[in-house]
Amino acid sequence: MRNLQTAGREEGAVSAAEAAERVGRLRAAVERVIKGKPEAVRLATVTLLAGGHLLVEDVPGVGKTTLAQALAQAIDCSFQRIQFTSDLLPSDVIGLSVYDERAGSFEFKHGPIFANIVLADEINRTTPKTQSALLEAMAEGHVTVEGVTYRLRAPFMVVATQNPVEHHGTYPLPESQVDRFMLRIRLGYPAPDVEKEILRDREHGDPLQALRPVMTGEEVVELQRAVRGVSVDDALVDYLMRVVGATRESETLDLGVSPRGTLALFRAAQAFALTEGRDYCLPDDVKRLVLPLFAHRLVVNSRFSSSLHRRSEEAEEVLREIMKTVSVPL
Repeated sequence: MRNLQTAGREEGAVSAAEAAERVGRLRAAVERVIKGKPEAVRLATVTLLAGGHLLVEDVPGVGKTTLAQALAQAIDCSFQRIQFTSDLLPSDVIGLSVYDERAGSFEFKHGPIFANIVLADEINRTTPKTQSALLEAMAEGHVTVEGVTYRLRAPFMVVATQNPVEHHGTYPLPESQVDRFMLRIRLGYPAPDVEKEILRDREHGDPLQALRPVMTGEEVVELQRAVRGVSVDDALVDYLMRVVGATRESETLDLGVSPRGTLALFRAAQAFALTEGRDYCLPDDVKRLVLPLFAHRLVVNSRFSSSLHRRSEEAEEVLREIMKTVSVPL
């Protein structure tokens, strides 16, 4: 399975061991703020290194916003928070042109999307029209206003939070937008001992105030380039494709995994391997990422779904069954 690319690595490129050391420092820094959720922090860093976007779905008050803030502070990058509400306009996200009387011309005022880490807080509380304002930025890394294209600064990552759809005042995200999030994670309530530790930590202040950068934006971009050099054996690609094909052929699903989702799993597996100090992927890298990467992309057939609110859980159940039937390469 291993196909080393060390010999062909460009001079000055980040080695797998060095990448793992950097990511280890990043995760440790974030975990000092987000306590008791190491897997969520791991998946957030994998998303960042893979150049993707993260959807955090959970009830209010469990640390969704804090995760995005901690990640931005730890990599010493610009951060903007957009509070999505029912009256938010697309121009509130991407910016707008304002007429300058002294210059006699229009000047583009950048919106909050022009940051390295953008928190789209409670994204499902705004209308689909405003939700779609993020699509071009997330997919292309630039926005177009009045025929002029403006590139976004690298690294660029959207961390969107949403409350479960059964909460009042929410709009389910359309499939076209959900598909642009590389991974979806949940934080969940902390264990009692962890929650007690959180209370003690905040007794004398906010741990975010004490968080210091452990990596620069330039170093993040270096790691993103290194991810693309991680080797993925043909047998592992075939395994990945069999999993994807099974979602498209399942009678339980109305919508299987898109080609965008296939590429996202490929890239995320490369990133996961690099965070583990390897320049090659293993089947376990793919297996660990299938649920958080594919479940939100699937649409369960209404004939097999007990309720609208359980379709996310049922999609995960379908994926677990698929993973049991697809043979793993040795």
